[in-house]
Amino acid sequence: MDETFPTINLLRETNSPSSCTCSKCSSRSRCLPSSLNERHVSQLDRMIGKRRSVERNSMLFRIGDPFRSLHIIHCGQFMTFQESARGKQNVLGFHMTGEILGLGAISTGFQDNNALALEDSNVCEIPFRYLEEICAEVPPLQQHFHRILSKEITRQQGIKRMLGARAEQRLAIFLLDLSLRYAGRGFSGMQFQLLMSRELIGSYVGLTMESISRLMSEFRKKGWITIDGKDIHICNYGAIKALANDNDLEVSTNETPPASNITHIHSAQSRRTIVRG
Repeated sequence: MDETFPTINLLRETNSPSSCTCSKCSSRSRCLPSSLNERHVSQLDRMIGKRRSVERNSMLFRIGDPFRSLHIIHCGQFMTFQESARGKQNVLGFHMTGEILGLGAISTGFQDNNALALEDSNVCEIPFRYLEEICAEVPPLQQHFHRILSKEITRQQGIKRMLGARAEQRLAIFLLDLSLRYAGRGFSGMQFQLLMSRELIGSYVGLTMESISRLMSEFRKKGWITIDGKDIHICNYGAIKALANDNDLEVSTNETPPASNITHIHSAQSRRTIVRG
């Protein structure tokens, strides 16, 4: 991928009250603790800066940009990455609805990675100085923010453990993680879209594009998955889970991810229908 991504000044802003309030947002439960009362939510409504529409393959921010706000993904998906001195792209993570972008910039005041939209997306911009003020006044929100930071630390530790696993186990961990995250957002955990290329998946799990393609073919031959373009169907969730957990015991072919009884399949149309705020 080259360096021709549109920059943040091409993002569209939405400031209509109905689209920018936490109190009326259908994604509220993914971002905020359930213990917040309506008064606290109203305070957040006044704090939210803008909702930005980020077109596919556009940058939300770049390394070195001044840090002023955190960005909560209202809908869509992003990839964060850095580049080596030789221009090699190192993928740090793939981020979904309800997740926060920009946490790594809190300590330095500058963005420490690039954030690229993998599909047409919306983010809610939260000025960090206002967030600090309201967290001091609302303990449940402060506790929630601390949990988010803790989860980010745990995620980074999980990546390090994954990079020490066998090649086939890394891919299984990646697919299992995506399955659980889709299921947790009301989509099917058994059938979803891979918005990222084989090359980007390889960068994230520490394998070559050729290795990812080979492992995908092996999983398909075993009857664990089927692939049609960007659409992937997990046919044997139990086997994927067992491999991800390095479990050689006999597994159930009928096992499914939590909440997989929800049959929405992630696509451009279903995303717009389900997460509209």
